[in-house]
Amino acid sequence: MLILISPAKTLDYSVTVLAIELSNIPFPKESVELVKGLKLFKSKDLQMLMGISPKLAQLNFERFQQFEYPFKQDEVKPSLLVFRGEVFVGINADNFSVDDLQYAQNHLRILSGLYGVLRPLDAILPYRLEMGTKYGGKDFKNLYGFWGEKIHNAIQTILNEQGDKVLINLASNEYYKSVKANKLNARIITPQFKDFKNGQYKMISFFAKKARGLMTSFILKNRISNPEELKLFNMEGYEYNTRLSEESNWVFTRG
Repeated sequence: MLILISPAKTLDYSVTVLAIELSNIPFPKESVELVKGLKLFKSKDLQMLMGISPKLAQLNFERFQQFEYPFKQDEVKPSLLVFRGEVFVGINADNFSVDDLQYAQNHLRILSGLYGVLRPLDAILPYRLEMGTKYGGKDFKNLYGFWGEKIHNAIQTILNEQGDKVLINLASNEYYKSVKANKLNARIITPQFKDFKNGQYKMISFFAKKARGLMTSFILKNRISNPEELKLFNMEGYEYNTRLSEESNWVFTRG
């Protein structure tokens, strides 16, 4: 079983890392190529490209200027521990044991605009480059064009190696689009989380994001390999809703 999630915009590099060996990013050539072009952008250009504040634009301008590969070991941290945001609040990886992190290394992937596909222990530098950004280096209009089949092929290879070819999609649509899932040879399950509001069940983004993280943690901590066991998920009031669920879209509701 393989879980897919999206990254977060907020990063925290003050985290303490357990004594565990970190892994290398999977697409260093591609990441360096993207940054090579982004180094030509001025702070004001990044502000317009990414739709961010002048302060954030200056921060990311400095990040790109300082980006050099191979990375210096004192500047990197493992991807799963530095991302913040509601999904990662739900995962709560700061409380993972070494065994939990090593299990996650084999069963969780974080999609990324800059790095393509990240394992939890991949050592990364801080960055901001959302998958929907209309930038794709010198040859492409956007990141979907830049990454082409590479993310898709990487995910398919992992699924083939695992054997059961079960993919749990907990990523946002923006990032999941890069996987080209319609071409995957896999059983894909997309959990959805809805709250009861104004007389009906609705997906409320803030709560749904955290729930994706909670389910990710539920799978990893319990070493779940049978997708049917996902229906036992009942954290923070969510329960599997048979009536609203379909073959590949499993709905969990509360309220």
